[in-house]
Amino acid sequence: TPEFEANIRQEFIDNIKRLRHHASLALWCGNNEMEMFVKQGTWVTKPTEVRDYLFMYERIIPEVLSEYDPDTFYWPASPSSGGSFDEPNDPNRGDVHYWEVWHGNKPFSEYRKYFFRYASEFGFQSFPSVKTLETVTDDPKELNPFSYVMEKHQRNYGGNGKIAKYMQAAYRYPENFSDFVYASQLLQADGIRYGVEHYRRNRGRCMGAIYWQLNDCWPVISWSSIDYYGRWKALHYYVKRFFAPVMLSCEEQSWMTVEADMNRQHFEFEKSIRLNVTNETLDAHRVLVKWAVRKTDATILREEEQWLEVPALSAVWMDKVELPQIDCFNEYVSYEAWENDQIISQGTVIFSYPKYFHYLNPGLAVRVDGDEIVVKAEAYAKSVEIRNENDDLILEDNYFDMNAGEYRVKILDGKPDGLKVRSVYDI
Repeated sequence: TPEFEANIRQEFIDNIKRLRHHASLALWCGNNEMEMFVKQGTWVTKPTEVRDYLFMYERIIPEVLSEYDPDTFYWPASPSSGGSFDEPNDPNRGDVHYWEVWHGNKPFSEYRKYFFRYASEFGFQSFPSVKTLETVTDDPKELNPFSYVMEKHQRNYGGNGKIAKYMQAAYRYPENFSDFVYASQLLQADGIRYGVEHYRRNRGRCMGAIYWQLNDCWPVISWSSIDYYGRWKALHYYVKRFFAPVMLSCEEQSWMTVEADMNRQHFEFEKSIRLNVTNETLDAHRVLVKWAVRKTDATILREEEQWLEVPALSAVWMDKVELPQIDCFNEYVSYEAWENDQIISQGTVIFSYPKYFHYLNPGLAVRVDGDEIVVKAEAYAKSVEIRNENDDLILEDNYFDMNAGEYRVKILDGKPDGLKVRSVYDI
């Protein structure tokens, strides 16, 4: 009605004037998923509601923006291919919401089958810190993935079972609730990393990735990377690495990237790596890429290095390296990007599921040295987690892979009291 249009038009004006000066405002988006679901008939019951959608999001809002913020781009919906119900979730145009990983129960490797133009929503759940969950119950027996309290603090019906389903594919089943929480956070972090690294490696075709979600409005099991109390999950540390302005990543062929056939021996498929450096800065970078095949006990079997010129706003592939003789269960690859005598990006990759890999006991030890925490490992340690007594440390890095030796991280916030450390070996 004209009265309703006048009402919402004024609401749009008020909010545009309230927000238009923010430096972080990249674009105005009309709505979340409405174009897609209106087209499918999910959120409408009659044709006039389809008409009203077009009035609101493709006429009224653009008109108001043209007067009150003409310099900021408007996008009618997310996902969208530009509006008018023209295949809103088309992988070849506009932005895409992709949920086959998680809601569709597909493995992480499914991300590599798609080369979206802009992946504006995808995600994976995890449990928040045990300390956070202790605030919602006084009964220790409720600290169980399938208890009444835990299932009522789950944002997605059946989500705890879904986490467990993905967990059995990757990890040995944890023996206690704390290890279950830890493993769930590693799953979430690796899942989102898998997607973002793939999208960044294909820069030019894919021009952005936004994971769902940043934070929570209550203490809950959800897709967030920061929980209700501000505690960083493993994902948020991974975010620092996979959204680094200059990032080195590895596209490997392994057990997790082939169509699974448990009757085949592990040597029957190709094992290889292909390294890629992506640069989201406005300057060219010259980086030294180093990689090595290592045994878990720190023995180096092969190592190589190469200088790479990476133009501004680009992704540069290195040559594919086949590793047919690598022992999937006892050997791994480490990789590093160096610039100005400093490591700016690094990681490791194994060629079997984590639950099958023969981790040696890294004998992790931790000490405080001024404003730094020093972790010492006697063997390869994957996803090293450092916690203090209150689980409220914020560190320069955490949930990192390390070769045998020492690794130093700065303390950004919190007190290093009662430090504990663990890795995938402990699951």
